[in-house]
Amino acid sequence: MTKPLLPLLAAAALLLGACGSDSVSDDSPGLDGREFLSTNVEGHDLVEGTDISITFMDGSLSANAGCNTMGGDYVLDGDTLEVGPMFATEMGCEPALMEQDTWLAEFLATMPTVSLDGDQLTLQGDGGTTLNMLDRESADPDRPIEGTLWVVDGLVANEGVSTLPGDATASIRIIEGMAAVETGCNAGSTSVEVTDTTLTFSPMAVTMMACPPDETKLQDAVLAVLDGEVSYQIEADRLSLRRTTPDGEIGLELTAND
Repeated sequence: MTKPLLPLLAAAALLLGACGSDSVSDDSPGLDGREFLSTNVEGHDLVEGTDISITFMDGSLSANAGCNTMGGDYVLDGDTLEVGPMFATEMGCEPALMEQDTWLAEFLATMPTVSLDGDQLTLQGDGGTTLNMLDRESADPDRPIEGTLWVVDGLVANEGVSTLPGDATASIRIIEGMAAVETGCNAGSTSVEVTDTTLTFSPMAVTMMACPPDETKLQDAVLAVLDGEVSYQIEADRLSLRRTTPDGEIGLELTAND
């Protein structure tokens, strides 16, 4: 669910026209299609353990400061970033993170100036606040599908993601066309064909140790996904697996542990 982020921001933000440049200058790359992560902020103290992410895609901006995701249309007018009325998700977070959401929204609404030098993005706001950022692919590159230990931390079914049952854990590592799987209780192995977007698993050999209920539930979910052709997507240290079944899409969310 989304809602207007702040009435004052909606009133203060510029309504965007149909025209506008998507690059800072003729000889520099554009922002659109790129994600940036903060390296440091001058003039504001971020909540410990958090950073800022901003993604520019097809004329829309989305940003996150550790709690909710906010977004709106944007254009570049010369070296000025103009963001239209912004909306945000409604997740409840601790007060410091909610205040940081508000700070970031207000910062983006002040029409900060933009400097883009290769992978380095600098946003200069009113009052001397400066947000220094680095292209996400440089700051936090995608992990390779092969050789990485991927640990399951979410189960996907019915278009929703649920946490793992109990204290059960599961993982997968692919090396030279073979997948070694910890299902949550038993160990499995199989051959797998890897392309840029899909993994195709052969029937899996699995040990037969009896498992407690939580481990059994996780094992059933893992084995249901790792069966035949599975689509995958990697972003930084996150791997998403999806498989279409007669009953709908199922999948796994995993994090790199190497």
